[in-house]
Amino acid sequence: MTKTNTEDNLNKILDIEPANTVEEVMNMQIGSMVPAAAPIPAVIDDNNAAIDEDYNYARGNLKNIIDNGMDSLDTLKQLAMASQSPRAFEVLGQLIKTLSETNQNLMKLQKDVKDLKRTEIKGPNSVTNALFVGNTAELQKLIKQRKDVNTIEADDRTGSE
Repeated sequence: MTKTNTEDNLNKILDIEPANTVEEVMNMQIGSMVPAAAPIPAVIDDNNAAIDEDYNYARGNLKNIIDNGMDSLDTLKQLAMASQSPRAFEVLGQLIKTLSETNQNLMKLQKDVKDLKRTEIKGPNSVTNALFVGNTAELQKLIKQRKDVNTIEADDRTGSE
């Protein structure tokens, strides 16, 4: 099966490599068809440092919003009291609601950072299939030792030697 001019034009326009035809794939060696696995990135110890940096930045922003909101709240409260305008009181109520939500976000941020820093290594809770790694001679030796220990324990329980 050959490539069409449309495919060639699209490959040029999109700046991509042309796809292999069936004949090309059949002629490839198996090793060349399997892409190499991407290396697994190492665990970076700077993760906690980045979390702390982001946390401090977000916390500072939220505190700044709350501080500015409290100043605006005082000003808006005086304006609403002086004008007795229903709209001014409505805006005052919305500002109070927004400041409450921002305070909740500040507390949620703290909880989220604690959750991010908590590292739990989850392994299997129970092992259902144990695997012995060794040759048959070592396995027989291990079984014989275990059998001898069980015999001694049984004799100790019955009181006979």
